[in-house]
Amino acid sequence: QVQLVESGGGSVQVGGSLRLSCVVSGLTHSSYCMGWFRQTPGKGREGVAVIDSDGSTSYADSVKGRFTISRDNAKNTLYLQMNILKPEDTAMYYCVADLSHCASSSPTAYKYWGQGTQVTVSS
Repeated sequence: QVQLVESGGGSVQVGGSLRLSCVVSGLTHSSYCMGWFRQTPGKGREGVAVIDSDGSTSYADSVKGRFTISRDNAKNTLYLQMNILKPEDTAMYYCVADLSHCASSSPTAYKYWGQGTQVTVSS
């Protein structure tokens, strides 16, 4: 069974950094899209960043220049390095994966989801 397990969430102050990790099991091949979505109270899940199997990336405008998505295919692990964190980054962050190449920012396009890890940024 496919399983995605996030870790690395926590509480930080404005301007701080966190690195989220997501370990994927059940997908022996690395030719799939992986990414991060986040959900804030009263809102739906919005795309943060995605990375394809060839290393190409795409970011939401709100995080460009501050967040970096990467993947280690040998470890089947996805990362999100978050720098210069802001209060508006506070959300539940979800790791996602899909068998196709990255082509959509819609959460419905991603078949596999983790349980989420909470990120809280205080000022």
